[in-house]
Amino acid sequence: MPKTPSGKRSALFHLLVLSSGFVVGGFMTHFARRFLPVGAVKEFLTTGVNPSLGPLNIDLVILNFTLGPIALDVSLLSLVGVLIAYLIARSLF
Repeated sequence: MPKTPSGKRSALFHLLVLSSGFVVGGFMTHFARRFLPVGAVKEFLTTGVNPSLGPLNIDLVILNFTLGPIALDVSLLSLVGVLIAYLIARSLF
């Protein structure tokens, strides 16, 4: 079965690769924060941007609920995880 060009892959494929990369990168960030000694390397690898959204109150006359807050923690190791997931997915598929 021939490989399909990257332009022909579905959006679901790209979403799965991106999400699995962020999960792997999140684990790498967590382990680096826990086990690396205090210093410049630890600060560089684990400092991240933390955008957040919420809380969002939704009031429908018979139903009232709140969503959020939803936050992301994007660090350099998270982006490395996405790169690793992309390279693995490209080599497998």
